[in-house]
Amino acid sequence: MKLLQLIASILLPPLGVFLTVGFGSAFIINVILTFLGIVPGIIHALWIYSKQTDKVNA
Repeated sequence: MKLLQLIASILLPPLGVFLTVGFGSAFIINVILTFLGIVPGIIHALWIYSKQTDKVNA
């Protein structure tokens, strides 16, 4: 599942955020950032993904 989340975060950032944290404020922020440009959406999705994996590993 983690590999799928990572690939989705790169290819389709809102899907990656949805798979990582579900529907919430992070998802809405990511949709807005993706509409503004794909790169900000990818950066935000990867940041959310890495933040979530840090919580799991701690």
